Amino acid sequence: MVALGFGKFARADRIFALERITGEERGDGQRTRVWIDGVADPLIASRTEGTILRDMGQEAAIVGPQIDEALDLAARLAAAAEAGRVDLSDLGRRARRLLASTTASSSE
Repeated sequence: MVALGFGKFARADRIFALERITGEERGDGQRTRVWIDGVADPLIASRTEGTILRDMGQEAAIVGPQIDEALDLAARLAAAAEAGRVDLSDLGRRARRLLASTTASSSE
C-alpha cells in the first residue's frame, strides 16, 4: 500500500516513478505525481516524493534531487563568475529555495 495523503491509498506491487509537481500546478493536495503498476495515468499525491520514499524504506534515494539542484547552482555560479556577470539576487533566491526544500523534506 502506498499512502498518497488525505486518506488516499494505492495498492500496488511497484511504483515506477515519482515526480515532484512544481510551479503553478503545485498546490493544495498536489505535491507529487505517482506512476503505479497497472494504472495508465499518474495519480496525484498530496505528499512529497521524499515522504513517499521514506514510507517505502528508500531513504537513500531521497538525497538525489537536492544534490542535483546544489550541483546545478554551483555550475551556474561558476559560469557566471567566469563571464564576469554574477547575479547575486538570482543566486540568492535559488540558494534559499534549495535550503528550504532540504529543511522541509527533513521535517515531514
